[in-house]
Amino acid sequence: MMKKIKNHINKVAEEMWPISTWYESRYLAIYYFIFMILCPVYALITPAIQLFNTNPSIFWELAKHPIAISAYRISIVTAFYAAIINGIFGFLTAWVLARFKFFGRNVLDTFIDLPFALPTAVAGLTLMTVYNPEGPLGPLLSKLGIQIIFSRLGVFMAMLFVSLPFVVRTVQGVLQGIDDSIEEVAWSLGASPRDTLQYVLLPSLFPAFISGITLAWARSIGEFGSIIIISSNSPFKDLIAPVLIFQHLEQYNYIGASVVGSVLLFFSTILIVSVRLLAAYLQKFSIKNTYKSW
Repeated sequence: MMKKIKNHINKVAEEMWPISTWYESRYLAIYYFIFMILCPVYALITPAIQLFNTNPSIFWELAKHPIAISAYRISIVTAFYAAIINGIFGFLTAWVLARFKFFGRNVLDTFIDLPFALPTAVAGLTLMTVYNPEGPLGPLLSKLGIQIIFSRLGVFMAMLFVSLPFVVRTVQGVLQGIDDSIEEVAWSLGASPRDTLQYVLLPSLFPAFISGITLAWARSIGEFGSIIIISSNSPFKDLIAPVLIFQHLEQYNYIGASVVGSVLLFFSTILIVSVRLLAAYLQKFSIKNTYKSW
């Protein structure tokens, strides 16, 4: 009986989506990926690789220049802190939007996507307007001795602004896809709300949560438009790697821009892959502990 059902499903699937069409779609997706991702990456790293092969000492001089090292550190570390903060508050925001009905919920849900649609230069101008000494929050921040614009804190605030939707939307989509009956079954088996959250919901949400943080981290590392406006772009103070690349291009130093961009690309790739491997391991560990607990 099961074999007949399976054959019927396969037949219907072939009628709706022929195998030839599937192969064509697969190759179309591969070609699109090559054209949109691999070609620009190849164009970026080619000058750096050629320099490394012909004159490695100059390559390492550019890659390990003190200003470049400082820019890498500021970009990666500040983006990490922004991703962690957005991970916490983004998770809470996604939970509220997915689980509660309240006045203004649709408005809040709409405004979450604002950083997606807003040009990053406009985002920088908005933050500059809000946090400058004459802005709405400027006098209060001045009394507290807090300076946001033209400082590393301004870089942090810009990264928070542009990366929040990545966490919210990633977690919210999974939350809305979880059937309420799963929680009801857990309660009927005697699980407390805390146990239901810990052993039923969190294992399902954990991969999405880590993916959201990773996307927020990667987005923050690559942010440029808002940060170049709100920061002073001074070396060793608040200069980030994308702005350093732009400065090299302004000076027609294409080799320097390629080297810094390649190093940043390498670090970003290693970080993203490492986080994804860690998330996969922790998910398996969490599932094993869930089975043992039940």
